[in-house]
Amino acid sequence: MKLVNKKIGIIAAIAALCLFAAGCGSSSTNTASQEKKDIKIGVTAGPHAEVMDEVKKEAAKQGIHLDVVEFNDYVQPNTALANKDLDMNSMQHQPYLDNVVKKQGLKLVSIGKTIILPMAIYSHKYKNLNDIADGASVAIPNDPTNGARALLLLQQAKLITLKTGTSVDTAVTDITENPKHLKFLELDAAQIARSLDDADIACVNTNYAIPAGLNPQKDSLLVEDKNSPYANVMVVRAEDKDNPAYKKVLEIYQSEPIKKFILEHFQGTILPAF
Repeated sequence: MKLVNKKIGIIAAIAALCLFAAGCGSSSTNTASQEKKDIKIGVTAGPHAEVMDEVKKEAAKQGIHLDVVEFNDYVQPNTALANKDLDMNSMQHQPYLDNVVKKQGLKLVSIGKTIILPMAIYSHKYKNLNDIADGASVAIPNDPTNGARALLLLQQAKLITLKTGTSVDTAVTDITENPKHLKFLELDAAQIARSLDDADIACVNTNYAIPAGLNPQKDSLLVEDKNSPYANVMVVRAEDKDNPAYKKVLEIYQSEPIKKFILEHFQGTILPAF
């Protein structure tokens, strides 16, 4: 009888040990989940991908593995993030994100700024904003987002005044003052850099200026700075906005080594917005 009781006691002890081990395993799993080390982040091809490759190297030094997924459009990265196929993305400015959230109802939020691909005013005819003649023609993008961006830049140049102030929801019809009687040519954003000879001045996005051989810091009459509302942002799902692992990725992105890389690699055509 004593032998039986002894065996029962041993079995009970083993069972308790297994339960304790299982409990420890569960705790370890929860900790790993909270301190996520493998993070999938979406970017678009070009500058965003180039910068993120550097961020990936810095993150690896801190034990974080970034799986950088490259896209060739601006729609899929947000859809993939909302569907949890990505953990984060870095490829859009705040007004674009706001528009996506409003129109598609995606529960996405930005957690910090990354880079700015500044829009600038260029001209083959003028060397200074003060020289622009009365009745000069100005080419601006014909899509609402970039068109508004161009109008805000022209207002910054003191060439026009908008009744909407600094709102990113503005249009040519919102111009209240146009002292030089500028004539607006609304063109496809991708065509404007190639149409500089057809307009006196033109507002060109950096991603179209660079292929045309234009440097916004060297060749423009005026360029946006890092305080522009069109600075690009890092985006996560709303439920993850306080995730410490994702905040760490942002911290690495906004570190001095990455800032130095941006300034040296892009030679002023693209700027850190932090």
